[in-house]
Amino acid sequence: MIRLCHTFSLSTLASRFRVPTIATIAFFRTDAIGGSRRQPFHDREPKNRSSEVWFVKVVCTLCVCSSSLAICSDYLCKGLTPWIALEVIKRLKDPNLALKFFEFTRLSLNLNYSFTTYNSLLRSFCDSGFHDAAKRVFDYMRNDGHLPDSSLLGVLVSSFAHVGKFEIAKRLLDEAHNDQVGITSLIFNKFLNVLINQNRVEEAVGLFREKLSSHSSVDTCTFNIVIRGLCKIGEVHKSFEFFDVMRSFGCYPDVFTYNTLINGFCKIKEVDKGHDLLNEIQLNNEFSPDVVTYTSVISGYCKLGKMKKASSLFHELLTCGVTPNTFTFNVLIDGLGKAGDIVSAMNMFKKMGSHGVLPDVITFTTLIDGYCRIGEVDEGFRLWQDMNSRNLSPNKYTFSILINALCKGNRLVQARDLLRQLKWRKDIVSQPFMYNPVIDGFCKAGDIDEANVIVAEMEENKCRPDKLTFTILIIGHCMKGKMPEAISIFNKMLAISCEPDHITVNSLISCLLKAGMPNEAVRIKQIASAELNFGFSSMRGAIPSTRNMDIPVAV
Repeated sequence: MIRLCHTFSLSTLASRFRVPTIATIAFFRTDAIGGSRRQPFHDREPKNRSSEVWFVKVVCTLCVCSSSLAICSDYLCKGLTPWIALEVIKRLKDPNLALKFFEFTRLSLNLNYSFTTYNSLLRSFCDSGFHDAAKRVFDYMRNDGHLPDSSLLGVLVSSFAHVGKFEIAKRLLDEAHNDQVGITSLIFNKFLNVLINQNRVEEAVGLFREKLSSHSSVDTCTFNIVIRGLCKIGEVHKSFEFFDVMRSFGCYPDVFTYNTLINGFCKIKEVDKGHDLLNEIQLNNEFSPDVVTYTSVISGYCKLGKMKKASSLFHELLTCGVTPNTFTFNVLIDGLGKAGDIVSAMNMFKKMGSHGVLPDVITFTTLIDGYCRIGEVDEGFRLWQDMNSRNLSPNKYTFSILINALCKGNRLVQARDLLRQLKWRKDIVSQPFMYNPVIDGFCKAGDIDEANVIVAEMEENKCRPDKLTFTILIIGHCMKGKMPEAISIFNKMLAISCEPDHITVNSLISCLLKAGMPNEAVRIKQIASAELNFGFSSMRGAIPSTRNMDIPVAV
């Protein structure tokens, strides 16, 4: 009979027998392992593993097929141990079933789970994303007199925080503090870091202040996390206040602390303060400024157009033996290009090789932009070919810069060719700013048909026309005397909740009046006046909306 049971699959058992029958089959398994003797409760893996594995499978089947486990209480009592119970819970993919089984064994069978079992169970629920079940199990664990150790506490706090259950994570920390469970700085730092990454900076700062006021142990990393968070939201001066008091708590700033503050000051355009901090590091004998330190200040000066200071700092970087990286060169090339000094930008580009630094897509895109700014589009194309020869694929900004420059130079055919290349670039998500200059160019050239074809291609590439696209098309059709089409485009614009601005509305009204269509002009004006702030959310009822309404092709 035992052999017969082993030949059937669990699914076969579940489908052919009712629960009492399964329990009857399980009886033979009980008899096989030694009658009705109750197994001792322990967490160790059993010696007779094959027999226990079979028992685990039977219990799993009972959990899945039985509406109530109470009918199998006697059977479960005879062979169930915490180890087997844990294995059953691990195999039950449905968290509700797993929790139901756990609660039944604990409450109805009085199975005493040890900390080891609770530890495994809680980690398993957290890893699987079943945090509600984990919270209930944690409460059971506390009721059983078990407290989490620092390792388990760290897992729970971090896991609950990552899924946005911050209140539970905070409560866990409070309970651990009251229970005198060791809350290491690593646990607290991870929680603060999650809060910062989830843009809950003020909350993180509040917790940090509480930590300081209670004289709890903090470290440099704790300060760095809070400083980073405040700099992230532009509160650099507040972060500097924490920087000033670090030493009084026995924490000393490191290069990461300085780099975070320097980058923060540069982002709010207080680059000189960032430079002062760099100089302060140089007076420090414990560590030296690194490439991130220098590059942050160089980038800040470049964005302010202070290229002499940026170039001087670059030379200082080299003199100090710091190796520049690709980002360092890119910010300098970008600054020089925007300043119109394309010669110096190219010289900087040539220096990259001598320092063993390879250019990337941003390097070439920046140089192409520099040449296009001064009208040397052909040089931009030469760089385009150079980057392709290096197996560097242009990004959407590279395309946009060249397309825009070509359209400004009335080289619409070449710009159109670049747009066609986007069809084969599945890695690029097309944006309206890539199409609008070409659509505008063809509209101004009077080729409305081609403009409409481009818009159709744009929509095929899942790129939705924006306000500028519609405005260009409306004005283009008006200039060709295609007033019904222009009105239809305006209606579509409203139907898809794309808000027109004063330029769109006034241009259309002006053209309608010039075309001798005052009634339509009045209607457009009434629609615009009804929503003074151009919020057209309520306009769908006033404007006929047709699904898949296509922009009409001018005939």
